[in-house]
Amino acid sequence: MPLEKLVEILPARQRRSLRRGLTERQRKLLERVRKARELKERTGKQPIIRTHVRDMIILPEMVGVTIYVYNGREFVPVEIKPEMIGHYLGEFAQTCKRVEHGEPGLKATRSSMFLPLK
Repeated sequence: MPLEKLVEILPARQRRSLRRGLTERQRKLLERVRKARELKERTGKQPIIRTHVRDMIILPEMVGVTIYVYNGREFVPVEIKPEMIGHYLGEFAQTCKRVEHGEPGLKATRSSMFLPLK
């Protein structure tokens, strides 16, 4: 599918972004993805692609490639699937961990010392 047809069916924010053109960092990432797909078809080995570009819109030519996206602390592997087309890479590499509360620490107040029995 050509990029012009894809732009027509995307939501407004992605459509505007693609019509304005890709940034230099996004273009470099797209070139690396193209080289990775070519290498995968030739040798069967998947090269590692690491990136900080979380605002890259997932395009159809990226499907099937695994991209390691930086979330502020580590690179999270994101395997690109057809359902992801039109979303941003950053949506699949969460930056915040889920809060899991443990036992109260030192100097806890009387109200926070209560732990329910299981």
